[in-house]
This record gives sequence, structure tokens and C-alpha cells, in this order.
Amino acid sequence: MISTNDFKTGQTIVHEGNIYSVIEFMHVKPGKGGAFVRTKLRNLRTGSVTDYTFNAGTKVERAQIDKVMMQYLYASGDQHVFMNTESYEQIEIPGSQIEYELKYIFEGMSVEVMFFDGKEILGVSLPDKVVLEVKETVPGVKGDTKTNALKDAIMQTGLLVKVPMFIEEGERIIVNTNDGQYVSRDK
Repeated sequence: MISTNDFKTGQTIVHEGNIYSVIEFMHVKPGKGGAFVRTKLRNLRTGSVTDYTFNAGTKVERAQIDKVMMQYLYASGDQHVFMNTESYEQIEIPGSQIEYELKYIFEGMSVEVMFFDGKEILGVSLPDKVVLEVKETVPGVKGDTKTNALKDAIMQTGLLVKVPMFIEEGERIIVNTNDGQYVSRDK
């Protein structure tokens, strides 16, 4: 059990039969009445975000989430196959469960797969930044050096990213997985 006074961003809890990750929280002490904790929680099963207010000091159950490093192998219809690189055990995750993450992962990439109680698959945990290859983009025009000019580029995963004019097909770039924005060229 954990007190709502000890919440931290990214912490996982079990509340009303659901598993949540704390996105943000704020301790509030009004002039009258008791203190409370206002939170924004992400349901790890559905991905939905909920605002919830707890009384200060309320005890909630801590969710035991295990993260196992696995390699993405291939898509088989709507199922996506991942392999544990130590035990070679393979699991399948439905595409609907990892729809957002699929924009950033490609065959052979290693990612963390999250499990609740060691058996229920919650999804994939992406790193903050990934390196992707530019598959399609229009060539930059010589002399077009307008400050902060951007063009569309399609990555190897099908993700559309706005990139600077000097980026060309075949280059590898770093993309932020939180907002899908271009960060820099890969060295």
C-alpha cells in the first residue's frame, strides 16, 4: 500500500479494479476542510486518461508492473509478435493495444513490454527518443535556406515527421516518441 501523499509521476497503482499510471499530481490544501491530492491517471489497460481526486493520506494499492526487454519480430495480421531475448519465448500483442507505439517500432527493435502480475500484457514502453530512417521526402532545393523551413518526411514505420530542408532520403534521424517531433540527425 502507498499513501497518496507519496505519489510520484510514473508510479503505478491499482484503484477501483483498474491499473493506473500517475501522469501528474498536485497536493491542494484549501483554507477550509481537509487537504486532498488532485491527480491525472492513465489507465494502462485502455490508455484513457482520467482526472481523480483523493483525500490526502488515502492508502492505495501499488501495482506491480514488470518490464521485460523484448525484440519486435513481425506483424501477423493484427497480431504483433515479440520475443524475449533471454528465454526466446514469443508473445503476441493485438495491434489495437499498441496502436500509438507501432508508429515508432520496427522489426528487430528492442523495447520493454509491460506485464501486470507477471502474466497480463499491458503494452509496450517506448524510449523517449528513437532513431528512424527517412524512406520518402522531397529533395531540398538549393538556395532554399529559409529559417526553420520544414518539409514532410515519411519514416520506415510509416510515421509522418516534419524535418528541416537539408534532410534527405536514406538518412537516419532521431524522433521524440512523446510528440513525434524531429530532434536531430543520428550521428
